[in-house]
Amino acid sequence: MSLTEITQRIAKAETSAWRASGATQLIAVSKRQPDERVAEVLAQGHRLFGENQVQEAAGKWPAFRETYPDAKVHLLGPLQTNKARQAMGLFDAIHSLDRPKLANTLARLTQEEGRCSDLFIQVNTGEEPQKSGILPADTDAFVAECRALDLPIVGLMCIPPVDEEPALHFALLAKLAKRNDLAGLSMGMSGDYERAVALGATHVRVGSAIFGARTT
Repeated sequence: MSLTEITQRIAKAETSAWRASGATQLIAVSKRQPDERVAEVLAQGHRLFGENQVQEAAGKWPAFRETYPDAKVHLLGPLQTNKARQAMGLFDAIHSLDRPKLANTLARLTQEEGRCSDLFIQVNTGEEPQKSGILPADTDAFVAECRALDLPIVGLMCIPPVDEEPALHFALLAKLAKRNDLAGLSMGMSGDYERAVALGATHVRVGSAIFGARTT
């Protein structure tokens, strides 16, 4: 499937859901993709990308940004506190704020640096023990805690369980975001992004459908 086809599908899903055209941003997930594939997507005019690891992004994006200074990169994967300073310098947004310790670290670094990436709180909508994220019942309190730290919380993010209907989790995330007056909804991946758009996603994360199967 081509980048053009995916953007057309997103546009169609927006129209079907009576959403404004362009309300959903497509994050091209470039983790573990060879540089030549990323370069091809950049050459097609796409400018928003997602990475899962700080180290990989640090080895990839400074060079690309010399050629494409308007490229935006978001961190989608888990963030260790000892990589937080580096992440704030690399990423325009971080979608994986998932615990109080990380929130406190980011707040301290924000004071030191005078800036902070946009932040999405990761919510473990499926309450899966092996998955990181704030539990739905704890989300309101955690949003308030982050706001008290003056962190720029712009939205919520989720990764639904693989064996459950994703729309149920998208609807829950949208409900939690609305209750907390948060506009951003990072939800939906290659297999379900159209359902996510229908339920209000502002950011969908699509990798293999754009780049093809990963090489590793």
